[in-house]
Order: sequence, then C-alpha cells, then structure tokens
Amino acid sequence: MKPTSSGRGTVGSRRALVAGSVGNFIEWYEFGVYGYFATIIAARFFTPEGGSEAEALVRTYASFALAFFFRPVGAALFGRLGDRIGRRPVLIVVITLMTAATTLIGVLPTYATAGALAPWLLTFLRVLQGLSAGGEFGGAVAVLTECAPPGRRGLYGAWQSFTVALGLLGGAGVAALLATVLTVEQLGDWGWRLPFLMTLPLGLGALWLRLRLDETPAFEEAREAARPPVREVAGAIALGAGRIMGWAAAGYTFLVVLPSYLQSTLDATFQQALIATVTANAGFAAAILPAGLLSDRLGRRAVMLTGALLVVVLAVPLLDLLQDPGVSRTVKGAAVCGAGAVVGLMAGPGPAMLAELFPTTVRHTGLGLAYSLSNAVFSGCAGLIVTETIARTGNVDVPAYYAAATCAVSVLALAGTPRRRAGVPGDPVKAPEAKGS
Repeated sequence: MKPTSSGRGTVGSRRALVAGSVGNFIEWYEFGVYGYFATIIAARFFTPEGGSEAEALVRTYASFALAFFFRPVGAALFGRLGDRIGRRPVLIVVITLMTAATTLIGVLPTYATAGALAPWLLTFLRVLQGLSAGGEFGGAVAVLTECAPPGRRGLYGAWQSFTVALGLLGGAGVAALLATVLTVEQLGDWGWRLPFLMTLPLGLGALWLRLRLDETPAFEEAREAARPPVREVAGAIALGAGRIMGWAAAGYTFLVVLPSYLQSTLDATFQQALIATVTANAGFAAAILPAGLLSDRLGRRAVMLTGALLVVVLAVPLLDLLQDPGVSRTVKGAAVCGAGAVVGLMAGPGPAMLAELFPTTVRHTGLGLAYSLSNAVFSGCAGLIVTETIARTGNVDVPAYYAAATCAVSVLALAGTPRRRAGVPGDPVKAPEAKGS
C-alpha cells in the first residue's frame, strides 16, 4: 500500500498520550465489570421464571457479544469521520456516548421490575457502547502513534493496551472490593450498580482532557492526500485482523471470561475468581509497556510471535494446573500471572503494528476495523463459545483449546509476511530500523 504523509512527535505528545489513553481505560473498565458481574447480571436481567442459570449466563454473554459486533459498525462510521474531519472531534463524541451508556446501565430496572423490557434496555445500551468503542480504538491509536516521538511508536501505541489492562484491573479491583465489603444479597440487589455509576466522573474527566487536545499534525498534512484503493485497504484489514486474532481471543479468555469459568466449572467462589483475574491482569499490565518498547528495537513481529507461540504451547498445561487440587494457590497465582504477561507480549506492540499497516488518510478506519472485527468474533464471542461448548461437551479444557487455536492462526499471519521497516506509511522520515516488523 502506497504511503501518504504523517507527522512525527510534537510538543503535545504527552498530552496526546494521556487524552488518547484515558478513553480506553473507561471502555475496558466497563467491559471488564460487565464480564466480572456476568453471573449477577444474568440473574437480574435474563432469568424469567422457569429459566435456568446456565441459560441466563448464555444470554448475558450473547448481549456481551452483541456489543462487540456493533464495534465494526462504529469503527466504520466514526473511522470515516475521523479520517475526514479529524481525530479530535470523533474522540470527543465517542467518550461522551460511552460514558452516557455505561452510566445508564447502573440505573436500569431489572427483570423483576420491568419484565421483558429490562433485557432489551440493557442490550440497547450495550449496542451504544459497541458503537462508541468501535470509534474509540482507531482514533486513540491514530493519535498515540501519529504524535509519538521518533523511535517510540511501539511504546506510545502500547499505552493503549496498557490502559486496557488498567481498566480491567480497575474493574476487577472494584468488583473484588464490593464482594468483600458487601454481603451476597447486597451485591446482588444494588451493589453491582456502583461500578457502572462510577463511570460518570471518569468520563467527565476524560472529556475535559479531549477538549484540550490538538489535532495531529499527520492528519493536517494529509487532508488533501489521495486515498489508497479499497482493495489494498481491505487486504491490510484482513492481515491486521489475523495478526491480532490470538491477542483478542487469549486476552478475553484469560482476562475477562476467567471469573465465570472458575465459578461455573471449577466451583471457585466469586472472591477467589476475582483474585485470580486481578492476578492475571497484573501480569498483563506489567508486560505491555516493556513489550512495546522492545518492539521499537526488535520489531513488532518478533515480540508478537513470541507471545502467540507461548500461548499455543502453554494454554492447555495452564488449565490443567488450575484444575489440579494438589497444586498450591501460590503456584496457581504465578501461573495465572504468567498467562497474563504472555498476552501482554502481543498487546504491547499490537497497536503500533496495526497503525503501520495503513496510511494516514485511512488509518482511523483501517486499524479500527481490523481491531474491532477481530475482537467482535474472537473476544465478544469468547464467553458464549466457551460456556456453550463446555455445557455441550463437558470438556473443561475448552478455553485452552480456544486460545491456542486462535493464537496458532496469528502465528501464521505474523510469520508469513515479509519484513519491512517500522515507519508508519507516509512518514517523511523513516523510523530507525526495526527487525521483523
């Protein structure tokens, strides 16, 4: 794909780093909270009289998946706007939409109060979240990578993934705290609403930061530039989606679906499941920025290949270890933390890798679609696929097979492409040589 022009680091790069990252924190905080409270939400919104707990959980994950399937719609809609009118106005709109939808979940009537209307209202708000999240990623990563100083695009892009980890950790931490200080009855009656309501002040802070954000120099330079052929853009989107398929599936399997899996399959308590999730997300967060920085020196492909191959090799042994009653909690905790760190090896370089596939004129749309399509299929459906397959087969190793299979595809997508320099297409000055990007 022929490059167009793009800007280098600017004096506002740190402001862009904060403003571009904060929306991701809120987005993934909410998605994490929804996953952590999946069993409670199932009981409150998807369990009419006579319905089983398993059926309700599947419906909850179906609503979870639906939001992900609207992300590509949001990526196409907001991405097109972002590539035409600018990154800044789109990022302001999507953070406003995400904040409003998430806060409203915290005040929704349950099935006991509103009957069949309750799950429909919840699903509608999930759709709005999906649309806003689809526009968020492309705009945020475009801002982060287009404003990155020379030789630091991997590190700056990694902040997108790092704030994802912080959001998941924040959601897990709030959920664990509430599970500790509230009784089971209080948590089920009203306590689950608190994490969603907390999004309002967070969103207002993020909105204030984005109102102060300048447009990226790369976008200003490329306003009148020609756009590449649709076929080339579509090919880059497919390649990008394949490269991050394993990141999407393994990330959601180990970092979000894990609590419900541990409770429903391994008979863990809610508190135990959340502690395991916090541990996994801590490992994930710890690995992301070093992985992004390492990719600036060794190349995106080398670091991401390492993470994907490790998941392929270690996913089944990890679940076997968690199922073994003779293994100590300390060893299990270290294993879960390590699993999160392995996902971090893919998530750190991932945003910069996607940004480097597209010229400035289609970057918001292209990388947003590649990310959201992969996540819609392989993250949004993770809970639904794992829960339904375990219920039908009785095989408790299904999450491991799912993560390993998708990472195997990513290995092929990463290994089967030619090496090239690490500059985002169109940069007037090439980035330093980065092997295997």
